[in-house]
Amino acid sequence: MNDSKNKKITVIITSIIIVLILVLAISYAFFSTQLSGSDQVVKVGELELVLNETSEGISLDNAIGLSDSDGMQLTPSTFELKNNGNKAVDYIIYLDDNTISDTDTRIDDKYLKYNLNKNGEDSGATLLTSIGSNPNRVLDSGTIEGGGTNTYSLNLWITSDVDGNYSGQVFSGKLRVEVYQERDKSVASVLLRNLPEENINTNDESQTFITGEDPNNYIWYSGKLWRAVSIDPSDNSVKLVTEWNISAIPYDDDSSAFEGSHMEMWLNDTTVDGFLGNLREPEKFIKMDSKWNASKMSDASKPPSENEGGTIVEDPVGLLSYYEYVKSCSGTTTVDGYLNNNLYWVALTPVDDANIRVFDGKDTNKSVTVSFASGVRPSINLKPSIRIVDGNGTVNNPYRLEGDNDADLSGTLLSSRYSGEYIRFGTGDNNLYRIVSHETEGLTKITSAEPLRENGQFKNVAFSDNGDINYSATTTIGTFLNGEYLDNSNYLTTEEINMIEDNTIWYIGHVESGENYKLSKYTTVDMASTTNSTTTRVGLLRLGELMAGQFSLKDNNFRRYYTLTPFNSTNIRSIAEEGHSGYNLAAKYQLGIKPTFNLKSNVIITSGDGTLQNPFQITLQ
Repeated sequence: MNDSKNKKITVIITSIIIVLILVLAISYAFFSTQLSGSDQVVKVGELELVLNETSEGISLDNAIGLSDSDGMQLTPSTFELKNNGNKAVDYIIYLDDNTISDTDTRIDDKYLKYNLNKNGEDSGATLLTSIGSNPNRVLDSGTIEGGGTNTYSLNLWITSDVDGNYSGQVFSGKLRVEVYQERDKSVASVLLRNLPEENINTNDESQTFITGEDPNNYIWYSGKLWRAVSIDPSDNSVKLVTEWNISAIPYDDDSSAFEGSHMEMWLNDTTVDGFLGNLREPEKFIKMDSKWNASKMSDASKPPSENEGGTIVEDPVGLLSYYEYVKSCSGTTTVDGYLNNNLYWVALTPVDDANIRVFDGKDTNKSVTVSFASGVRPSINLKPSIRIVDGNGTVNNPYRLEGDNDADLSGTLLSSRYSGEYIRFGTGDNNLYRIVSHETEGLTKITSAEPLRENGQFKNVAFSDNGDINYSATTTIGTFLNGEYLDNSNYLTTEEINMIEDNTIWYIGHVESGENYKLSKYTTVDMASTTNSTTTRVGLLRLGELMAGQFSLKDNNFRRYYTLTPFNSTNIRSIAEEGHSGYNLAAKYQLGIKPTFNLKSNVIITSGDGTLQNPFQITLQ
């Protein structure tokens, strides 16, 4: 795991002493900089990097228990990282603990937040714990081209979000910059180099597992946030799984075998209706001949290999096995491991012929019948040649992959972008949407990132007051979406309404327990013809569509919401708070709403990169 033979590292340590002195009666904080001269200069061959500290030191009052907005307004400490050479170099900036007095007590990182502004762009108020623990707190990393300069400013404050007795405690830190001339940027090498040893488990010869409660193993690819799970030492390919449940479908009708199941079909469906068909250039990024061990297992033991008679299925996309989940929890309980997203999702591992292993955030020794519509977290294997070009692996700054890290998208048609990417659309609490697909050529189907809110609370609507299970502009929920939703400035601006296509076809086929997801759109699984439909301006997601899942635990944005898809003659499919798909009486239950519609073909991007931190801004061309 130590690749020092293949790289040259120069370390710049600039002591930026941050002292937070906390007392009950008086709130006082002092942030000062101590340097030997005005610049710290390090030369490596033809390269010269300068960490130029420009702050004169800051004295702050009333720094205890600041809100995010107040903390962001503090006068920051500023510094530059400059490449005076003519070749690009890679770097990592760490915020390390500095020595404190024997009589002082160091404050826990969980009480601290920071904002790092890099070249004019804020990271936003971020808990210090989210960037690792000392000595692996990564403030920033990347590449500086020859002659380039990065300018930074750093705020640090005690957050009002947490309670605790931290009176008289101290934080003292220093910046450390590591500069690399020669460094392997393959995903496997970056992960092994940057993760602490306690987050690496090499006890399995066939896979090196990433472990722990919340390691910095976040990766952004094709509009989705992923976690790196393991590395195959035989070729250095890296297994990923989506951080959240992308959708929910029945696993199968009567068999727990992965091969030939509805689940295998959906994951590897190359049309707009499935997962693989909506990934960005899959042949370029992922191993199309990946092997998935779908052996029946009654416990968490390692499943038999192919040579040992295991059930191996070759596909581009699969699921995580129960064994892989448990191995990732090394050093933690199976509930505390990073793969537990507190949602309900299905594993690859059958328990017997009719039941499949699932996780629900609490009980990791659980299974359900295959006819149940569990949440889905697809898994892929990145090719060994894929390189990381940006990010530090944290949730707010995930690793970015070469070829999926588009820089300037201004003027680009939105219809050329990828499922899952974020768009700044809507007003107030409802100002974030995501791309679903390009089901209609030239158009872009989008849906709200979470169910609609009204006055800070989720808005609830019955599907239909008269029990009608077929969505239309006259059902209760359809009337709202094609009336009040389009007319209310609490939801959309006039310009945004003009971007919405006037008419979209919405498919309303039934999907009962164990039935194939394709029946929500087609009369048969072989897609001979489409099923019943209606035409309106605004609709809902159907069962099995991408983004018909649960995507976050923050701000209580778990809310069961309706889909378009009937379950039977009286019930409508819904996406439950836990992430699986249930069903509810159309006339009885008021559930959440995720407006879905097509944007016109001449909608273009004006700024942003499609991530949660920097959503696309759009306009009509």
